[in-house]
Amino acid sequence: MKIRTLLFVTSYPPRECGIATFAQDLVNAMNKNFAGNLNIEVAALEESGKPANVKETPVTYSVNPFDIDNCIDFAQKINENDKIDLVCFEHEFGLYGGEYGHNLLAMLSLLDKPFVVRFHTVLPYPDHKCTKVVSLISALAAKVIVMTRSSADLLQNVYHVPAEKIVHIPHGTHAHIVEDVDTLKRQYNVENRMVLSTFGLLSENKGIETGIRTMKDIVKQYPDAIYLVLGKTHPVVCSREGEKYRDSLEQLVKELGLENNVRFVNNYLSLKTLLDYLSLTDIYLFTSKDPHQAVSGTFVYAMSAGCAVISTSFVQAREMLEDGAGCLVDFNNPEQIAACALQLLGDPELRAQMSQSAIEKTRNSIWENVAIAHMSVISEALAEDKILPNLPPPYLDHIDRMTDETAMLQFSKHDIPDPAFGYTLDDNARALIATCMYSSELKSSSFVNSLTRKYIDFITYCQQPSGKFLNYVDIDRQFNKMNDEVNLEDANGRAVWALGYALASHRHLPFDAVQDVAAIFTKCFTWMDSLNSPRAMAFTIKGLYYFLAYKPGGKAVEILQHLAAKLYEHYKQEADETWHWYESYLTYGNAVLPEAMMMAYQVTGIDAYRRTAENSLAFLCGKTFTDSHMKVISNKTWYHRNNTQQQEDGGEQSIEVAYTMLALNTFYNTTKNKSYLEKMRLAFSWYLGNNHLKQLVYNPLTYGCYDGLEKNNINQNQGAESTVCYLIARLLMEQWNKHKYVTPKQNSLAPVRLGYN
Repeated sequence: MKIRTLLFVTSYPPRECGIATFAQDLVNAMNKNFAGNLNIEVAALEESGKPANVKETPVTYSVNPFDIDNCIDFAQKINENDKIDLVCFEHEFGLYGGEYGHNLLAMLSLLDKPFVVRFHTVLPYPDHKCTKVVSLISALAAKVIVMTRSSADLLQNVYHVPAEKIVHIPHGTHAHIVEDVDTLKRQYNVENRMVLSTFGLLSENKGIETGIRTMKDIVKQYPDAIYLVLGKTHPVVCSREGEKYRDSLEQLVKELGLENNVRFVNNYLSLKTLLDYLSLTDIYLFTSKDPHQAVSGTFVYAMSAGCAVISTSFVQAREMLEDGAGCLVDFNNPEQIAACALQLLGDPELRAQMSQSAIEKTRNSIWENVAIAHMSVISEALAEDKILPNLPPPYLDHIDRMTDETAMLQFSKHDIPDPAFGYTLDDNARALIATCMYSSELKSSSFVNSLTRKYIDFITYCQQPSGKFLNYVDIDRQFNKMNDEVNLEDANGRAVWALGYALASHRHLPFDAVQDVAAIFTKCFTWMDSLNSPRAMAFTIKGLYYFLAYKPGGKAVEILQHLAAKLYEHYKQEADETWHWYESYLTYGNAVLPEAMMMAYQVTGIDAYRRTAENSLAFLCGKTFTDSHMKVISNKTWYHRNNTQQQEDGGEQSIEVAYTMLALNTFYNTTKNKSYLEKMRLAFSWYLGNNHLKQLVYNPLTYGCYDGLEKNNINQNQGAESTVCYLIARLLMEQWNKHKYVTPKQNSLAPVRLGYN
């Protein structure tokens, strides 16, 4: 399939302006996520009165937006370039020449290529000429992108742009959290000081003088507090009036006697330096004077870095700082800012809560998610199938983080392991499968073996003299009372599955570990055939199937045959012409049931088991797959027989995706039917943003996985179950790739494409 070429028309570094930085971050994110599926070029907009910069990749064109003839010539060049498929214009008043940037409209009216345009500012009270220019640009565009809900409402209600043409994609953010802030403060010479900061290219509308006046009241209670004013003067301002504004700010600092409490960092900061400064900031001040400012990259960068934010009440701040994510203040009101700052400085717990809330509010807008959202818009504008991000690296960072000296902990608060709830056999059994799969699919190492050994030892600890297992263990390694309150059949079956899988992977594990696993497994023979729970039987069938790859024949075959017959009876009792399932409902981990039946067919050769497996998996997939993505059974309602209501969004968890992929992989290996591979690929894309929220469910920063896809948000916790299941799913994509599967002919309309990096 053809690699599409996208051309961004925008200001671009080395030009120093916020839109240039925005465009570079977006291009980098899209290149990172879609390499091999998308080619990105840039047409750099020249500054008024300045020569064009030397073209360096990805810049392939330069445009003088203040010269109408140059704009027209550029449009003709793009029309003649057959390689360019779509053009994306960054729009801001002042970037283009003519009244309200009329030169851009002249360029667009001549363009034959489809294009999308992003309005960085949408004026709330436009005059007739402004309304006409914005409305005409929107009419010509395939899609119009804005970065706030308020801007979307203005386009629809004031400029009469059709709602179906408007797309809201938030400003991208860099998730950069530093754990050792004290060391960072020492590095930047603000050790043991409470730090307030503001950053951005300086101009009068930034209102920095308000922040400086705020410090007069703050230093009375916190004499060591310091206010960092980060950034050089805006180049346009500097060329027009020099350093007049900065000089006035420095004079104000002297008048107020704040030389030891205000520091100017007069540089255009690198991204790393900027993120460092934000990470050491205790309170971020956004003091802009413009109530109609639609969006600010500096504002969202501060939130994503976990700063407690005090902001004037501009459009984006009103949307982002609701629900306690920050403080809103009036314009030009240093007393109000000082009151908020003093409250925050005196209440570390409130500051921490605000910091965490700010991080949560911006996690949906990390650049990876923003890139995915843009790819969705591009695919729609080109009327093509979705292109999904390349496979992320299968790193074990969060697996290691969740595993302490005993075993894998059950839960986390965000990405921080929470020992309060201890451990479960369930999680450590799945973790054993994941590390065995890692050793088999990628490579074994002493590090991976050490994790594997911990999980084996924990499973051994949970096994009782009867051969059965307990599931719940406190942080002090005591079995807790939940073991007496909950049916443990499924947990026992899951342990058998893990042990069997480990034995099937024996060539990639240390000899002593294999011997220990075999000893644990053998003790389970005494109780396996007494199981009654369909899932427990299915897990155990899987474990026996893998055990037979290690040691064929014997008692394992007899028990597998017995359990398969019982599971088949469950199916016959429940199934009818419209309900091809083993129970009267679909709940969690559903795919293990048809997978077990297919494995039973492979061992016994009984054709009825194969038909049951195929019919039940097809039934399940009919409930969980749309034409373009996987929609997991919600754990809020489950799916009940004779259900006539449409399933509500939300309550989707990683475990269902991974178990479905495991089943599809088993079915492909048995039947060689490539449609199962196609569904595997589609299922994995759920993690990569191919879901109803169009957001990543795996965390590219921690290499963990979020605990759930809800109706309107992602559950930010990254516990053991979700992370281990994601790793299993990711490692299954290694097998998918080894099959060297090629998408069938184009008329098959395969719904998504995954790159492999």
